[in-house]
Amino acid sequence: MEPVEALERIAFLLERQGAVTYRVQAFRTAAAAAGELSADALRRRAENGSLARLKGLGPKTTRVVEEALAGVRPVYLARLEDEAGGPLVEGERGARLRQALRGDCHLHSDWSDGGSPVETMAATARDLGHSWCVLTDHSPRLTVARGLSAERLRQQLALVAEVNETLAPFRLLTGIECDILDDGGLDQEPELLDQLDVVVASVHSKLRMDRAPMTRRMLAAVGNPLVDVLGHCTGRLLSGRQRPESSFDAGEVFAACAEHRTAVEINCRPERLDPPRRLLREAVNAGCLFAIDTDAHAPGQLDWQIYGCARAEECGVPADRIINTFTERQLTTWTTTGRTPGR
Repeated sequence: MEPVEALERIAFLLERQGAVTYRVQAFRTAAAAAGELSADALRRRAENGSLARLKGLGPKTTRVVEEALAGVRPVYLARLEDEAGGPLVEGERGARLRQALRGDCHLHSDWSDGGSPVETMAATARDLGHSWCVLTDHSPRLTVARGLSAERLRQQLALVAEVNETLAPFRLLTGIECDILDDGGLDQEPELLDQLDVVVASVHSKLRMDRAPMTRRMLAAVGNPLVDVLGHCTGRLLSGRQRPESSFDAGEVFAACAEHRTAVEINCRPERLDPPRRLLREAVNAGCLFAIDTDAHAPGQLDWQIYGCARAEECGVPADRIINTFTERQLTTWTTTGRTPGR
C-alpha cells in the first residue's frame, strides 16, 4: 500500500467510526503533504531521517509513511481495520436494499460545515459504488455551519460543473439543505433554488416550537413545489448533547408529503436515525416517497447509508418508493415534473 493510500484509508475509517475531527484531520493533512512529493522523494526522506520534519506530518503519521514505504502494512491501519473496518450492522440487514441504491441526496463539503473538499466527497461516493450524489451544503441563515449565501452558492455551481468534467460518468448533482424558516418559508432565493437539481428542506431552529405552529411550518415547506426532500423531520439527537423530537402532527405532515410528492428523508447519521421507527412506519402507510441519506460531513460517513437501509427494510419501506434507487435522469425528471419511473 502506498503511503498516501494508507493515510487516506485511516482517515476514512476514523470518519466511518465517528472519530473527532482533529484525529481525522491529522491523517488527511499528512496525506496531502505526502502527496506533494514523489515516492522517491519520500523514500529519501525516510532513509536520511528527515521525513518527520516534513510540514503536515507528526509522529503517528510519519510511522505510517515509513511502514508503507517499507512494504509493511502500517500497524495503525491494521488495528483500525480490525476495530472499524467490519460491517456496521449485524448480518445481512439492509444489504439487499443498499445494493439497489444509486446515490445519496444529502451530503456536505468544506464549503459549509463539512470537513473535506467537494471533489473528495464526490470521488468517495463514486468509489463506494454510487453513480450520482447530491451536494447539499447549508443555506445562509445557519451561520454556525457557514451557510452559503446566494453568491457563494452560484460559485459552487461552477465548481460542480468542473467536478463533473473530471469524474464523468459519475454525476454530482447540485443541491442545498435549505433551512425551513419560522413561517415555513425557505432560506434562499426562489429563483436560485429553482436552478438546483435537489432541494432538501430541514428545520434547524426553534425545534421546541409548539405542536400547532410547527405543523403549519412543516406543511408550508413540504407543500412548496421547490422542495424535494424533508430532511431529518423530528430533529432529534440520540447521543452527545442529545435533543428530544420536535412536536408536530406527523399524520398531517406525511399526508402532505405524499400529496406533494416530497420525499421523507431516512437520515442515516448514528446520532439522528431520523425518523424514529414508529414515524417511519406511519410515513410508509401514508404512501410517502423516501430518501435514504447519510447527511455525511466527511468522506467516511458516506458509508453510513447501511444504517438507513437496515431501518427502511425493518419498517417495510418499498424499494420502488426510495428515490435513491432512481438513475440520475429519473431523479432529475422526478424533481422537475413529479413523475416517478414507470408513471
